[in-house]
Amino acid sequence: MDGDRDAGEGRESLRLQIDVPRVLEPHSSIEPQSSIDTKNSSNSNPDSPSGPTVHAPEKKLTLFALRLAVLEKAATGLGTLGFIWATVVLLGGFAITLDKTDFWFITIILVIEGTRIFSRSHELEWQQNQATWSIAGVGINSFRAIRSSSHFIIKTVKGICFRPIEMVQKQSEHSSREINKSKHQEKSRPKWDHKKMPTRTWETSDVPILPFSQWVLSKNVSKVLYWLQLASATACAILSLMKLVKRNFGEVAKGDTDKRNRKAALIIFYSLAFAEALLFLLEKAYWEWKVIYCKLLDEVNKECELGPSGMVSTRKFFYDAYSRCVYGTIFDGLKMDMVSFAMDLLVSNSPDEQLIGIRVLHKFATNERFSNHTLQKIGTTFLVMERLVEMLNWKDLEEEEIRLSAAEILSQLAGKKQNALRVSGIPGAMESISSLLQNHRKPHGVADEIPEKIIIHDNESYSFWTFNHMGLLILKKLARDHDNCGKIGNTRGLLPKIIDFTHAGERLLKDQNVTASQIKTVKRSLQVLKMLASMTGTTGKQLRNEISEVVFTISNIRDILKYGDKQTELQKLGIEILTSLAMEADARERIGGTGGVLKELFNIFFKLGMPENPNDVRIAAGEALAMLAFESKSNCRRILKLKAIEKLVEALDLPFLRIDAARILTNLCIYIGEDCFMQLRGVINAAPIVLRPIMSEENKLQEVMVGLAAHVFKYMSSEESSIMFKRAGIQEAELARALVQILRKYPIPAIKTPRIRRFVIELAIWMMRHKERNVQIFKDLGMRKDMESVIETTSELESFNVFCGAVGMSRHSTTIHSLVETAMNLLGDKQFMVM
Repeated sequence: MDGDRDAGEGRESLRLQIDVPRVLEPHSSIEPQSSIDTKNSSNSNPDSPSGPTVHAPEKKLTLFALRLAVLEKAATGLGTLGFIWATVVLLGGFAITLDKTDFWFITIILVIEGTRIFSRSHELEWQQNQATWSIAGVGINSFRAIRSSSHFIIKTVKGICFRPIEMVQKQSEHSSREINKSKHQEKSRPKWDHKKMPTRTWETSDVPILPFSQWVLSKNVSKVLYWLQLASATACAILSLMKLVKRNFGEVAKGDTDKRNRKAALIIFYSLAFAEALLFLLEKAYWEWKVIYCKLLDEVNKECELGPSGMVSTRKFFYDAYSRCVYGTIFDGLKMDMVSFAMDLLVSNSPDEQLIGIRVLHKFATNERFSNHTLQKIGTTFLVMERLVEMLNWKDLEEEEIRLSAAEILSQLAGKKQNALRVSGIPGAMESISSLLQNHRKPHGVADEIPEKIIIHDNESYSFWTFNHMGLLILKKLARDHDNCGKIGNTRGLLPKIIDFTHAGERLLKDQNVTASQIKTVKRSLQVLKMLASMTGTTGKQLRNEISEVVFTISNIRDILKYGDKQTELQKLGIEILTSLAMEADARERIGGTGGVLKELFNIFFKLGMPENPNDVRIAAGEALAMLAFESKSNCRRILKLKAIEKLVEALDLPFLRIDAARILTNLCIYIGEDCFMQLRGVINAAPIVLRPIMSEENKLQEVMVGLAAHVFKYMSSEESSIMFKRAGIQEAELARALVQILRKYPIPAIKTPRIRRFVIELAIWMMRHKERNVQIFKDLGMRKDMESVIETTSELESFNVFCGAVGMSRHSTTIHSLVETAMNLLGDKQFMVM
């Protein structure tokens, strides 16, 4: 590859000269995590110097949950103390001496309190489950909700006999941490079938305890529990307050110590019961004010930009945070954030929870405000990355949204270099990405007949085309890394799939009404192919050979060149692929041997029949032709048969085509000059055009023109060369002076023009052989000293025709030392020898 052009003549693709060596950035090794740790995931500080500050709207919910938990724990603590006081002190110690009214008041309060605590724990669990069921779009009346109502009945029956507070708390705590436990359970399940649950045994939630109980209890359960708690707390407060106000605990006789203690014990009990009920009612009032009046959940959902469907996720997040605060420490909920919450749901075994998790992660990963923080967390959690890759293989209609969201998240991850390496490092990742590339053409295989939706599964539609887009996009981002390109090439069947999407027939390319998605798919497949074909090193060589061996590669690109005059971007990508492939000798012959490729490239280069073709496409076509003519006699002969010599000479006058036209002509002269001398005689007309840039231009243009001149003059007699110098208005002495000045301008090999000194010496040798007087001119100019300087500074950079990165790929048959020795002999130094 060569360097940059002069201003206005820059180019990106491979060339015949050298480019600045491409150095791959080092990357650190990847250490996968064994599981998700909520604490660890929340330790990623968004305010750290590694990334910008991320405003987390869900902090309002976790703080609200903490405040509610403080009230709830205080009320529960008082209730527990009151329960113990009543059972141990009053009913246990004074049961016989208690007044009848006090006995029944205490009993009723305990029953009410037990009912409230029981309904409270189950209401929270019901709210959590209801949030999950709602994600399916069928709400509380869904089949899953109906089944789970029977599970609630089981718990209700078990809870009729009042259990100690500690048992209720343990049961609820177990429920609230179900998600975290599921990630450990999944390790013992088969990786690709962990979602399937047993079908030949009963699950607790499936057991119908009572006939039709599902339909009765499945409606408004949370409302019943809610009002039951309010009624219980209100009744408890009223009964306690009545006794505290009246204090009719029976008369206490003077000196009756037991009765005095009984009165104090009753006052303490009623005070505890009243305080507990008051705190609970205060908690409910605070709840109503923040949730109903202030619409806290709606506010957070709006700030998170989750959309209307996101209310389910927001509500479930709040209930989970509140549950952690209630059944753990009050600060447990503060450790939650929306991303880690969604990741926990994603790796669970519940399809509904997976859908909630993937929706939240998708919203955050594609949101500019939250994407960096979200992708950083996902990228450092191996289990989540593994699950996302796994989801690419889910092809059921019901899992279409999950699969598409997972693909979009992975495409975002692949945009970050380190995350791209982590994605490709997951076992089976490339195979999973390959599963997205299902090309469902109609029987005739015409690309422009591919519909946006393919009808499958009993007249239900599935967005194959959308998944194709995402698969190609992920591969495009992964292919930015050298190692990933090797993995793409080594994945069985992936390269043919990518190449298959480059197919575009005449109807598709010429149709004015073609959909943008169809063109985008062809474009992305070409982009991926270009990145793979332009890879450096051994990996690049292997990929270029594999790509060219697929029988449809070159023919698909030929169709794009032939019919894509309205899709010039596709043409340019196709041409650049051909240029890269042509770096390998076998691929070069395959391209030249495919009928019509060279012809179409010349049509584009000369702008034949393509008035709208932009100059950059024409430049790309010239580069491809120069590369195809390089070291290929057969391709050079094919070019001669196209009778393009005259047009190539004319192209030397066009500023943006002259470099590539000069290269093509130079290669023709080098590789078939002796065999087709008479057919190449037309190049002598280029002499005046070639001489002028040598005298006045610099850098790349000057280099290629010196190289062409060294070969053009070989086709002229002395008389013809004199005529050409006169037509150019240049004397041979002036040319000799210009050549010596070039040698002195480049005392060491230049990266942008590595062969200019070689070409200058070749042209000087011809001039000295052509006319004896030119030898004296070069002697007088001090060329001998310049030759010695060249010998002292020569390097491998000047020894190759083509470079791939910093690696030379085609060594010159004649070394620069040999050229210098020939020049010195002509200058009269017969004793000069190159060591």
